[in-house]
Amino acid sequence: MCGRFSQSQPADAIAQAFQVAVPSLTPRYNIAPTQSVATVLQTPEHNDRQFKLLYWGLIPSWAKDPKMGARLINARAETVAEKPAFRSAFRQRRCLVLADGFYEWQKQESKKQKQPYYFRLKDARPFAFAGLWERWQDGDNETIESCTLLTTEANELMCPIHDRMPVILDPMHYDLWLNPEVKKREFLEPLLHPYPTGEMAAYPVSQTVNKPTNDRAECIESIKIPLGQ
Repeated sequence: MCGRFSQSQPADAIAQAFQVAVPSLTPRYNIAPTQSVATVLQTPEHNDRQFKLLYWGLIPSWAKDPKMGARLINARAETVAEKPAFRSAFRQRRCLVLADGFYEWQKQESKKQKQPYYFRLKDARPFAFAGLWERWQDGDNETIESCTLLTTEANELMCPIHDRMPVILDPMHYDLWLNPEVKKREFLEPLLHPYPTGEMAAYPVSQTVNKPTNDRAECIESIKIPLGQ
């Protein structure tokens, strides 16, 4: 499960990391489902990488109600190739969802509230979640382009907090993941594994992040609680 993340890197850092033209970006510290997220994608019509803001919550092209997207913010890597809501996008509409950290909550035996933790790469550089995107259109020609994040089993760092984590792609695999001509699952599924524990860092953060309206740097600031307690 991945229900919140951050993307606070400036446009020039994103442009360099993902080799794509990027407009001015507002730092985001508490991105929540149904909000716009920064992505990079590639289409058969435009072979070059494109930066695009997409609605977080995938709306299948066949959905009768776009509200369905709010229930499809994540897709399990183990079943994404078969699930009706995701299998078409998995074959030909994959994207990079841009981030520099994400949150997960741990249950506390002696407390009613769960404790949030922030996860990032050790060098704090931007990275990409493996994502899928779709284009939905209603009878009045309203169009919504949306996306979902893929998840996999947790690595050793994540396990004390949650049994799932988002798929973070290795930069060497960006071209393969984005290529719409690559459709066979045997080429794609090997990319969907837990990110190496040794390359990540995690620390507890305050309850500020619990409210999606709190979108400020305070959300990612460390607090004094030992990891795993």
